Order: sequence, then C-alpha cells, then structure tokens
Amino acid sequence: MRPTKLGMKNWLFVGHPQAGQRSAIIYTIVQNCKTHGVDPQAYLQDVLERLPHMKTTDPDLRLLQPKLWKQNRASF
Repeated sequence: MRPTKLGMKNWLFVGHPQAGQRSAIIYTIVQNCKTHGVDPQAYLQDVLERLPHMKTTDPDLRLLQPKLWKQNRASF
C-alpha cells in the first residue's frame, strides 16, 4: 500500500497524457508478478523476447500471464 500511495503523488504530473496510462500498465504487470511470486525482471525479459514471434491467434498467448507463466516457463 505504501509504494502505491507514494507513487500517486509522484505520478500526478507525468508529462504526457498517455504516460499515466502506460505507467499504470507497467505498474499493474509488476504488481501481478509480485502477487504470483514471479520475478518481474525475468518475466518481462522472457515475455518481451517471445511476443514478436507470436501471433494473436496463438493458443500459447494466454500462458504469458504471470499466474500461468511461472508454472509453464520451462516448457517454452
């Protein structure tokens, strides 16, 4: 809770209208990783390396969610 409250004041003026939304997306991904016991840096590195090679119809796309990634990362 404390990092979120401190961030609210710091991110009040982020410089660009879309920057606040982008910050919220990154913060949500990192928090999801922490919730599911996943190292955020390892997760982001792995997912960002795989995404360019995947298609939106790829059935494995769902496995990139932090809650499923932890269980299935060795199978890729």
